[in-house]
Amino acid sequence: MADKSTWAIGGCTLIGVGVGFFFLQTNVLYFVASTLLGIGVGLVLTAIISRA
Repeated sequence: MADKSTWAIGGCTLIGVGVGFFFLQTNVLYFVASTLLGIGVGLVLTAIISRA
């Protein structure tokens, strides 16, 4: 079975971008921050999933 733990990075990045669109009218930096937060959460999830 193929290792799909790397999908967590892309999935969390898309979630971060989606959340960032709600904050886009408020401040552009919130959009950038939520995207970076999504990438960070995806990297942490990938490390947890690949260890198991």
